[in-house]
This record gives sequence, C-alpha cells and structure tokens, in this order.
Amino acid sequence: MRGWVKLRSYTDPPEAILEYDVWRLQLPGGERALKTLEGRRHGDGLVVRFEGIADRDAAELLGGHDVAVLRSEMPAPAPGEYYWEDLIGQDVEHVDGRPLGRLDHIVDAPANPVMVVMGERERWIPLVPQHLKTVDLDAGRIVVDWDPEF
Repeated sequence: MRGWVKLRSYTDPPEAILEYDVWRLQLPGGERALKTLEGRRHGDGLVVRFEGIADRDAAELLGGHDVAVLRSEMPAPAPGEYYWEDLIGQDVEHVDGRPLGRLDHIVDAPANPVMVVMGERERWIPLVPQHLKTVDLDAGRIVVDWDPEF
C-alpha cells in the first residue's frame, strides 16, 4: 500500500538491512538503485518504502526480486563470522581430511542455513557450529564434522 514493499531479509538480525541507505534491486532489465526512506518490521518480515515509489502499482513491480548492497557499504564481519558470499566456492573437507567437494551455494532452510556441497555427489550440510568446525578463507577451505556417507 502507498508504495510500501514487503521483503524477506537474510541479514542477522533481519532489521539490519534497513541500515543501508541505497539498495540495488536485481531486475530482469538490470540493476536499479533505490534510496530507502523508511522501513520496519511487519508480521514475519519487513516492509520498506523507497524514494520515487509512491503507489501500489509501482511497488508491485519491485516484488520478487533480489536486493543487494555494495560490499564496500557492509561492515566487516566479527571474528568467527562470515558472509555467505565469502564461503561460496571454498573447498569443503571432513575433519579427517577427506575432501567432500566445493561449496556451491547456501539454502536458507526453515530450521537453519544449509551448505550445498558439490563433489563426487551433492551433499547438504547444516551450516551450524555443531558441524562447521573451521573456516580458512585464505586457504580456501572449510572443515566440517559431517558423515561423508550421508
């Protein structure tokens, strides 16, 4: 209504996305930069209002598209924290040294995020401290404690 757009945020906490002044929407015709005017929690998601988007019809055109911010605008992760984008493409190995494949992408599943590792076969490994043992971005390696046969 009145130009508000509902969204699902992948930031932690979800409201953190509202701290960025300019969002880049990934539209079929290319990227479109939009300045945020205001935003807030709404139900199980967020709603935001953009400069120049004043009615329902204009807002509907923005629905269903990914939102990005420039990496240079993002804060450095705290020690032991990582942006998902930094993990993509890393080699994944078992704690005993067996290679499992390469992290292809991450799925934001309802219970927790899941790493999709592509090797001799596809593996879905929960992205939780119990299974994620070490991340060495400089070496391009993620070590997990996950049954290699699963």
